[in-house]
Amino acid sequence: MLKKRIIVCLDVKDGRTTKGVQFQNNADIGDPVDMAAEYYRQGVDELVFYDIMASARGRGPMLDLISRVASRVFIPFCVGGGIGTIEDIRSTILAGAEKISLNSQAVKNPQLISEGARVFGSQCIVLGMDAARDESAPSGYRVYINGGRVKTDLDALGWARRAVELGAGEIVLNSIDADGVRQGYEIPLTKMIAESVPVPVIASGGGGTPQHLADVLTQGRADAALIASMVHSMGYTVDGIKKEVHEAGVPVRL
Repeated sequence: MLKKRIIVCLDVKDGRTTKGVQFQNNADIGDPVDMAAEYYRQGVDELVFYDIMASARGRGPMLDLISRVASRVFIPFCVGGGIGTIEDIRSTILAGAEKISLNSQAVKNPQLISEGARVFGSQCIVLGMDAARDESAPSGYRVYINGGRVKTDLDALGWARRAVELGAGEIVLNSIDADGVRQGYEIPLTKMIAESVPVPVIASGGGGTPQHLADVLTQGRADAALIASMVHSMGYTVDGIKKEVHEAGVPVRL
């Protein structure tokens, strides 16, 4: 059986790691380079680095910071935020990222997914999706962009399927409703997407206990769970979380 992955997310604003609740009230919690190195030491499977203000401010990726993080970790490292062209993808990979997350820019220019997959391979192109409950959407969930601030006319399930058809090799699926609340992942949303696309789905938003991870990795059919607050500010370590998830019967790399 394939091992499930535990991934730590570093949301970065103005060069510092930040954390908020449902994309609001972000607080500075530390240096992303030092934090990445510590989570690598604890045994995290992958790291995701999001520049949460790049798209809203219309600027490209922070290559110097990406390079400094990449020099300290030797695991898959995914970068998102402000990547709007093939040249942005190329420069981010050259700075040390293995994967590129396209979120707002993919909605604005879907061909960036297909062109990125053609040039660099689908394994490099990750769709980042922020979705919130919306009864008017066919699937019950609507896609938002620009850090959850802008509502789109895209249905979450429809957009996930289309992005995979275009060439996305993985989806990081973030529930805006659950984000930062620490009450558990949005399992119905995760399960619906995971059962509808042939690529790995990473659950994001809501992790507060190791049991929450075990639940979304089993009931939600996720291939990986993304965490932030648990290790940033709640006293958990990556290796401690993995041990508890393993004891709950979920195969993880110990």
